[in-house]
Amino acid sequence: MVQLKIAVLDDYQKLSEPLFDSLRSSGHEVTTFTDTLLPYNHRDTPQDVKDALVKRLEPFDIISSMRERTPFPAELINRLPNLKLLLTTGPRNASIDVKACSARGIPVAGTMGEPRSPDSTTQHCVALILALARNIPGDDASVKAGGWQTTSATELAGKVFATIGLGRLGVSVSRIMHVAFGMKVVAWSTNLTQEAADEKARAAGLPVEDENGVKTFKVVGRDELFTSADVVSVQLVLSDRSRGFITGDDLGKMKKSALFVNTARGPIVVEDDLLEAAKKGAIRGVGLDVYEIEPLPKQDEWRTTKWGEEGRSQVVLTPHMGYVEENTIKGWYRLQVENILRWQKGEAMATVFADNGY
Repeated sequence: MVQLKIAVLDDYQKLSEPLFDSLRSSGHEVTTFTDTLLPYNHRDTPQDVKDALVKRLEPFDIISSMRERTPFPAELINRLPNLKLLLTTGPRNASIDVKACSARGIPVAGTMGEPRSPDSTTQHCVALILALARNIPGDDASVKAGGWQTTSATELAGKVFATIGLGRLGVSVSRIMHVAFGMKVVAWSTNLTQEAADEKARAAGLPVEDENGVKTFKVVGRDELFTSADVVSVQLVLSDRSRGFITGDDLGKMKKSALFVNTARGPIVVEDDLLEAAKKGAIRGVGLDVYEIEPLPKQDEWRTTKWGEEGRSQVVLTPHMGYVEENTIKGWYRLQVENILRWQKGEAMATVFADNGY
């Protein structure tokens, strides 16, 4: 049997190790990396860091990646002469150049998980909204430091919840904010129609409108969404079209009392514009689970600024935890191991990509 060199990338909690032990015991060499190098295709990544990533990955026959933590653009793929199989998690991955892999005969395979409702990302988004609205991180720090109340909470009941995007996650979060907190939902995206929003409400088990004829998911224009919102939630898929989609012009239309939460992808928002708005205290609060560069650099202003002081916005940051549940991650790794065994035997793999899915 040929010994394979297998790399498991970006496994911060080492959840892959017990799942990949069967491959180790079969004589294969499995290396787990618990850190992430800067993305090869980011405009600010220096050449020496790109070369370091190539040096790290070059020896491996099989690479197991985790979502978009390490992107695989064509240039990187073509610098990995030993790569024979690229694995990822989920049914699609915009950060992998699948065509470049196919041109070299390298199959790319993902994973399919069991659907849960509400899903992990929905739960995390709602948690961020509540953490901001109820000032939970700030009050926790105050009490532990010997203090007590420092500010008032933000009321959600009867207020306007604005979702940018009304896909699966947009519907899921909107449904909870409407049913649990009585928020009025408004929605906007480039091609969203009221007819489509009504159908999504029906599919979610909600009435299309209330007894006064007010739509459950009311489609509004871009300006109205930002000016009317008490909470703005970003629920778009990252693509070339959506990159840099939300700008300072949009943020400048928001109420000073409003909250802005992004659990989708960092580059959908012009990060410098959001950072400037938060530093000025233009809105009450910002909740982020996603960033332009991940992991967030140690000296990044999101980390180092004293938020909530001297007129700056309240800011709650989490390290892209929207999908990070132990059972989910372990399930993905189990499916990756199964695909490696199928590939090794020449059998058909599950969830093979024809393209990146977007």
